[in-house]
Amino acid sequence: MLKILLPIDGSDEALAAVRHAIRLVEEGLKASFVVANVQAPANLYEMVSAPDIGVLEEVSTSAGTHLLASAEALLRHAGLEFESEVGHGDPGHTLVDMAEGFGCDMIIMQTSGASDLRSALVGSVSHSVLHGASIPVLLVKAFGD
Repeated sequence: MLKILLPIDGSDEALAAVRHAIRLVEEGLKASFVVANVQAPANLYEMVSAPDIGVLEEVSTSAGTHLLASAEALLRHAGLEFESEVGHGDPGHTLVDMAEGFGCDMIIMQTSGASDLRSALVGSVSHSVLHGASIPVLLVKAFGD
């Protein structure tokens, strides 16, 4: 059984990648999943204004957990096994580290993200993952690309 990392950023495109992974299982692929979100590090303003760095981490983890909920619901509805993880740091590198840490055999992710600003970043995230991962990476083209 393959273990597949599914990076989730809260966008419809990310959920399209999850749906694609579910279709692969429906067509006979035997797989379990790790749904993952990476929260960017706190910026200087957030660090200075927060009463405690632990509060920042808690809020960040909570935001990541919230973003994973839709993907988890899709997998749960399909009756598929999954684990969830929220990471912190550079998205590309952190996703590669997560895939290695969970012993994943493959990564399935979208090619663009939730916003115009993020679409440039996600392009760099998918590029970073594609070139940094030592396992196959399947990029699911976003609708309208």
